[in-house]
Amino acid sequence: MAHPTAPTAPPSRITRFRWVICGLLFSAITVNYVDRALFGQLAPELRKTFGWSSGEVADILLWFEVAYAIGLAFAGRILDRVGTKLGLAVSFAAWCLASMLHAGMATVLGFKLARFFLGITEAGAYPGVTKATAEWFPRRERALVAGFYNAGSNVGSMIVPVVAPWLFFSYGWQWTFIIVGAAGFVWLIFWLALYRKPAEQPRVSPAELAIIESDPPDTITGIMPVSRILATRQAWSFIMGKFFTDMIFRWNINLLPLFFVDHFNLDIKKIGPPFFVIYLTAGLGSIGGGWLSSALIHRGWSVNAARKTAMLVCVIGVLPVMFTTFVTNPWIAVLILSLMMAFHQGWSSNLYTSISDMFPKHAVGAVAGIGGTAGSIGAIALLYLTSDLFKSAKAAGANVDHVYTVIFVIAGFSYLVALASFHFLVPKLEPVQNLVKSTPAAAT
Repeated sequence: MAHPTAPTAPPSRITRFRWVICGLLFSAITVNYVDRALFGQLAPELRKTFGWSSGEVADILLWFEVAYAIGLAFAGRILDRVGTKLGLAVSFAAWCLASMLHAGMATVLGFKLARFFLGITEAGAYPGVTKATAEWFPRRERALVAGFYNAGSNVGSMIVPVVAPWLFFSYGWQWTFIIVGAAGFVWLIFWLALYRKPAEQPRVSPAELAIIESDPPDTITGIMPVSRILATRQAWSFIMGKFFTDMIFRWNINLLPLFFVDHFNLDIKKIGPPFFVIYLTAGLGSIGGGWLSSALIHRGWSVNAARKTAMLVCVIGVLPVMFTTFVTNPWIAVLILSLMMAFHQGWSSNLYTSISDMFPKHAVGAVAGIGGTAGSIGAIALLYLTSDLFKSAKAAGANVDHVYTVIFVIAGFSYLVALASFHFLVPKLEPVQNLVKSTPAAAT
């Protein structure tokens, strides 16, 4: 007599909840850059309101970078210890308050303090979203995800020139800082309600969890100490890549509005459309750069070849920025700067993804933080140089165009140096655990 066949369990429905997490990460970086870019967008008007020089504006902006460098040195390690959900939530709430704090300042020193507080608190953003990406996405999807959340920096920077002038002329500069800072707390509600580790999230089906966990398990357990991270060439490849290129993007966020005012005589009412185009294009570049390397991997390319090919394309695309000050039509400058920002973001998407290509998940936040500190040190150096050049030009009664020319030439060459350093340090991208023979038991 034949025994009845046991009923077969229906196949698990493949959910897509990890892309909701991607949306949260994108939104976090969008808010981050709205708060970060607001001062730079209002700087031409604040310069008139308070009688500042361009050098004083650069000095104020410098203190954000000093604090950001300090914060990033610790943010990644703190995130690795307290967890992604709590760490990013605390950082987010604190930087929204820091943005609102600007409204209470009326002196150069006061604005320096506000920028310092903003820099310290914003330091948790990129280590946090990079760590969340490593927790929620398999390696083959991470460059695309990095492209999406990195595009948030462009969307945030694109929102500011559209919203800031309206708020400024409708309510004044103090209420502009208060409204923008307070609006960010909406994100925090969704983050606290939705973010958990994949295995703990009931909206994730077993089939989706299998996709998320499809990479081979990390062979290094516990927390890698910073000394051990810094002993690897992989860490230094990321550090050098961030040092030479973050400074350019951050200079653009802070001082491009001033460039358009000084070089093309635009005012805050007319800056909106050019910056909307610049950052819209940059957002497309961020997603495109992440898509390119992911698509090459899907076609059978090695991770090493795919990432570095995408990065090389981006480096070549940045080079025309060296000629920006030689054009007289503002829309040609917008075209050059749009391409430069797009290719920077494509570069950045692949550079960030290289961390999770090389390091175990529990070390991703720390590596991102250390690299971010290096990027801030580069930004400090470039802003210090800019401030010094502005002051020298003012003392000599010279036109400031040569200041911008020097900066844009540095920008063009910096990506070449960054890629050369990256490839020299890591001729082949491979996980750091393949190079480490044993894991100290004390590394907890």
